[in-house]
Amino acid sequence: MDRSMEPTLNDIDEMIVHEKMQAALEYQNEAWADGMADGIEAEIIADAAIALALRETIRVHGEKGAEALLDSLRARLLAGEFSPARTLQ
Repeated sequence: MDRSMEPTLNDIDEMIVHEKMQAALEYQNEAWADGMADGIEAEIIADAAIALALRETIRVHGEKGAEALLDSLRARLLAGEFSPARTLQ
């Protein structure tokens, strides 16, 4: 087998992170659906999710880490990454 075709450790790490992200999104979707089923408005669920995420980010990475995350999210938002109309190719 051509060694250039074998995945590198970096490739494997990226695949693991991708799989974890997919699992985390599934958990979030389930929690969102449960909240909606209990009559909690989407805006309240979103606010709670963002607040929890920021608290956890600050706990793990500090305020500078949270600020960097917010900067990254802002850039992604402006690029249209979160738009419901966005299509993946």
